[in-house]
Amino acid sequence: MKLKNLAVAVALLCCSEFVLADTSAIPFGNEDACMTGPLEQFGRYIGNWKIEDSQLGQDGQTWTAGAGAQWNFVCLGNGTAIQDFWMPPDGSVGTNLRTWNARTESWDIAWAINSLPGFAHIQAKEDDAGNIVMHYKSPLPDPLRRITFFPPGENGWDWTLEFSTDEGESWLEVYRIKATRSDQQISSPDDSGEQKN
Repeated sequence: MKLKNLAVAVALLCCSEFVLADTSAIPFGNEDACMTGPLEQFGRYIGNWKIEDSQLGQDGQTWTAGAGAQWNFVCLGNGTAIQDFWMPPDGSVGTNLRTWNARTESWDIAWAINSLPGFAHIQAKEDDAGNIVMHYKSPLPDPLRRITFFPPGENGWDWTLEFSTDEGESWLEVYRIKATRSDQQISSPDDSGEQKN
């Protein structure tokens, strides 16, 4: 388990410095490869996004604003996968690696965040309305979770997290995100150790 955690940490550290910077000069920077066929389902989210979030309160009715985040999506390996980097202001970093499975006509997703050990396997499929609906496969969370990406519009896109306590018969929205385009680019430190923007 420690070796797997180390591999995830190394991948986050190594990839985050160049993936979040300008990637146009390297093979991972070809966004066009993720904008055709089924890859376009997640390819349409490629870019840098400012996140406004809110969470359902314990009373089941009141929504409270969160701290927000930066969420950047990139095309990897000329269409091999789509990777994103979740960066809230608390300093934690999470990443999803999203690959298209042609056999099942769905997405296999590995989610990891530096505040939790290991990674989660998530499966996703686009529905008839163009929403991408995601379900955890392993480990199964308690309560069950369903995540939905809604199609992007001119001003951004929405995302929801729902819980189910009855084996998926009914769902309660508990967390929501509103994403708007961000100009923020994160790059590697220069020789002085300061961040370049």
